[in-house]
Amino acid sequence: MKPLLLAALPAVALTACGQRAPQNAARPNVIFIYADDLGIGDLSCYGATRVSTPNIDRLASEGQRFANAYATSSTSTPSRFGLLTGMYPWRQRNTGIAPGNSELIIDTACYTLADALHSAGYATGAVGKWHLGLGPAGGTDFNAEIRPDARDIGFDYEFVIPATVDRVPCVYVENGRVVGLDPDDPIEVNYRHKVGDWPTGAENPELVELRPSQGHNNTIINGIPRIGWMTGGRAALWRDEDIADTIAKKAIQFITSHRDEPFFLYMGTNDVHVPRVPHPRFAGKSGLGSRGDVILQLDWTIGEVMRTLDSLGIADNTLLIFTSDNGPVIDDGYADEAFEQLNGHTPMGIYRGGKYSLYEAGTRIPMLVRWPARVAAGEQPALFSQIDVYRSLAALCGAELPEGAAPDSRDRLPELLGERQQDREYIVQQNLDNTLALLSGSWKYLEPSDGPAIEYWTRIELGNAPEAQLYDLKTDPCERHDVAAEHPEIVERLTAKLETVKQGATD
Repeated sequence: MKPLLLAALPAVALTACGQRAPQNAARPNVIFIYADDLGIGDLSCYGATRVSTPNIDRLASEGQRFANAYATSSTSTPSRFGLLTGMYPWRQRNTGIAPGNSELIIDTACYTLADALHSAGYATGAVGKWHLGLGPAGGTDFNAEIRPDARDIGFDYEFVIPATVDRVPCVYVENGRVVGLDPDDPIEVNYRHKVGDWPTGAENPELVELRPSQGHNNTIINGIPRIGWMTGGRAALWRDEDIADTIAKKAIQFITSHRDEPFFLYMGTNDVHVPRVPHPRFAGKSGLGSRGDVILQLDWTIGEVMRTLDSLGIADNTLLIFTSDNGPVIDDGYADEAFEQLNGHTPMGIYRGGKYSLYEAGTRIPMLVRWPARVAAGEQPALFSQIDVYRSLAALCGAELPEGAAPDSRDRLPELLGERQQDREYIVQQNLDNTLALLSGSWKYLEPSDGPAIEYWTRIELGNAPEAQLYDLKTDPCERHDVAAEHPEIVERLTAKLETVKQGATD
């Protein structure tokens, strides 16, 4: 499938992806770290008192802490798509939550953020959670070299988890090959029906070590029932408690091997997504159950990256962006006592909703930016959308973009670096059902929708309603008072603006 607005990129632009520009030592290295399902209330630098995140707090104290930053979407796949393409994910039909055997959903003709930085002379790597599909239309063959993959959309190197850790296949893929695969034990994956004879949560509940609270009752891997069925690849299966260590190790290897040239690392952590299986170093240490423990593990991961930069002497000239793909969820399919062990911790902060939702806790996310050579410490209050990371980084790194690239992204480099505090004119938000909201100034408009009001598994409010909703976030940040009936003129104005954006006009 060709992404809308990008299918007709000039051929010269596409061939430029493989060319290296002269190295410019003054340009910073760029590390973009996506945490998974991390809430704005989950970090002590954002006011959490029941959990301590000292490494992330250090990152915040040495750079800009964003108070009003947003992911494009309240779920994983579309947020990642929007970041790397600079295009709102709802413009393309296949950007919902991807199964583990999905085809690559970013068309190889799309000029991605990785393409842009690669063409500007950066070594580019993708490490950790991917969740954008791998392989051709029709599904992924995990027993041969997998193409297209991250290397076909601008990355020189990939070491990725294909989808989410609660989905099969439970293996790593490195440069198109399943790591550690025994060719005599081929992998088969299916999301429609059972394959092979491996036990499942539905058929063999006595073998389950982490019980599902809803769904998650297919093939059991490491005592954990997953979404989807798989068989084969025993030698390649990951150990859940080692995932954070593995991702950190591969990220550090990439950083170290490219220490003498500008590099771009796109790093996706598994934490704090389910199933939450902390390494024994962190298990039981938070006092908040396994969800709290993996927050500590995430903090350790960020600390490992920062210590690596320090040890190599390249921290001063490295732009490090840390954020989340969407808002938090507490019970997302496993009976891990996340609710019972909150102990006063509030992952959503003061906000309504959460992951999957159109309300603020769905897409309002923590975001920290550190670059010691240029970025001053402080708070960035401006409205900022992750959709603008693409053009902002392209401008910073001297990348020339072809016509049609990153159609919804804007160059907001002064805001990204904390050098200006100008609000974006509007923020577009998207929920699980592709219902949209538009935030402009203090006004937030939610378009009418006939979708369900509540997400089935998590019981989180999705923000869907048959009538338009309007909230004044200045006086009602918790979105408790719908004032659409009181301000029809504002509803009309924001309705028209959202329709303009949907038609492809971004100004």
